[in-house]
Amino acid sequence: MSRLKDKRAVITGGAQGQGEAIARAFVGEGARVIIADVADDAGETLAKELGDAATFTHLDVSDPASWDALMAHAEEDLGGGVDVLVNNAGILRFGEVDTMPLEDFNLVIDVNLRGCFLGMRAVAPVMKANRRGSIINCSSVEGLAGMASLAAYTASKFAIRGMTKAAAVELGAHNVRVNSVHPGMINTPMTQVHGGDAAMEYGATRVPLERVGTPEDIAPLYVYLASDESSYTTGGEFAVDGGVTATHSFYPGNRGGR
Repeated sequence: MSRLKDKRAVITGGAQGQGEAIARAFVGEGARVIIADVADDAGETLAKELGDAATFTHLDVSDPASWDALMAHAEEDLGGGVDVLVNNAGILRFGEVDTMPLEDFNLVIDVNLRGCFLGMRAVAPVMKANRRGSIINCSSVEGLAGMASLAAYTASKFAIRGMTKAAAVELGAHNVRVNSVHPGMINTPMTQVHGGDAAMEYGATRVPLERVGTPEDIAPLYVYLASDESSYTTGGEFAVDGGVTATHSFYPGNRGGR
């Protein structure tokens, strides 16, 4: 397959979960990929498995100096260009507005929102100079509607949605596209930490398709947005959620196939 032939991509949070599935899909479609993550062992292992088309670099998305180091790595490893940035790295913390510790709120904002902004800021000059590029920001269904006990996460994902649209307007004249993806409940290491299989089983009862998503359900959309097939698509928001945002909180849940 060659939908991403000769594309040079950076995937943050690429060592596991959604990021891993995206990295595998990109390499499978002919891209060269830098897997960027704080999970060094998992990232190195994945890069070795994917072969010459992938390398790993340590990246703390909330740290500007870490982004500088990544761009230097990209200059050397990808030959001076980044055609695709997937801002996938993110964390999840629960907490209600009147009880959530400020440090937890700040951490979510630093990783999810600040990290996304720093990534766009890092690659934009290169993409503008090359007059091509696709930036894909991972938001969430919580960037389309609120959820109790997720004020910080929801705030970060709504902000990513808005920031994506602003960047799309700014960069459009340079042939750089910026879109946001809004996954629903996806079975990943991040979500498994909060409730495990029991939470996944319950979540499936609240989804019109009556199942929780997998990283492999998400990756094909990223391939499309990274490819030239989406050359007239920017500022868009794409829900991949099993139908969650097609309904509302009164959805009755699983009724045995109805």
